[in-house]
Amino acid sequence: MAAALPALVLGAGLLVAAWRWLRGAALPVRGGSMRGKTVIITGANSGLGRAAAAELLRMRARVIMGCRDRARAERAAREIRAEVGERADGAGELVVRELDLASLRSVRAFCHRVLQEESRLDVLINNAGIFQCPYMKTEDGFEMQFGVNHLGHFLLTNLLLGLLKNSAPSRIVVVSSKLYKYGEINFEDLNSEISYNKSFCYSRSKLANILFARELARRLEGTGVTVNSLHPGIVRTNLGRHVNIPLLAKPLFNLVSWAFFKTPLEGAQTSIYLASSPDVEGVSGKYFGDCKEEELLPKAMDDLVARKLWDISEVMVGLLK
Repeated sequence: MAAALPALVLGAGLLVAAWRWLRGAALPVRGGSMRGKTVIITGANSGLGRAAAAELLRMRARVIMGCRDRARAERAAREIRAEVGERADGAGELVVRELDLASLRSVRAFCHRVLQEESRLDVLINNAGIFQCPYMKTEDGFEMQFGVNHLGHFLLTNLLLGLLKNSAPSRIVVVSSKLYKYGEINFEDLNSEISYNKSFCYSRSKLANILFARELARRLEGTGVTVNSLHPGIVRTNLGRHVNIPLLAKPLFNLVSWAFFKTPLEGAQTSIYLASSPDVEGVSGKYFGDCKEEELLPKAMDDLVARKLWDISEVMVGLLK
């Protein structure tokens, strides 16, 4: 039995490698040209955002990377340019702008600069997020996951709506998660002052993303601006940096994640699809996974909750006094 173990391990490894190769080969064909289009991606210096930025640059878009850590973002931009190359004819450009979604002041400064410098905005991808962090607060006193994942993007999107409308047809893409299923919108404790569970609060922020996208789609009917949300699947990124894995379990976890988790490029496919594909021109208010529309649980389609969340969010971020 002991002698057969290495052969079993090798065989399993070859099967996993073959499966991963086939999965990679099944990636959707890259969409058409994005030449002349401007795209903003939050959290574009790593993970899904970095992969989406590289692919959209390949499609000749002008990509604005909205990132908290400017030095890391500049380094990522240099790496992407080396991988992809910026076109000699000026089509396809990568721009780094500082954006900290845990600071409403930073969000406002970012949007002010965009509105001053950009004549159009064709796509906004709300991608950045924080996952299951210990209890902490944003600069403005909001629970970190709700503040960054929902409120920061809520303000960002609202401040850029005028430019998006003027650039219509344009698109807003909201990256959520399948974990929304385990979240509830508790209006009595949105800021987790009474109790905090990092897993629940992440799920609540992702449910808020979907409710926000649906309500925004309703409000933008007839404007030429579409809004869709998505889940990327389980992806190997640094999003899980706050998750503690026992030291002895890390080798097994790394093997499992390599074998079965998506790569950032695989996980970014639905974001890229919703940002660029003619197949979803005019489609709005929907939820996607693996580049296909998916059904939502009833709690993610509750229009009354979505409207109440919108009204409260407007007050929390200072759009309404």
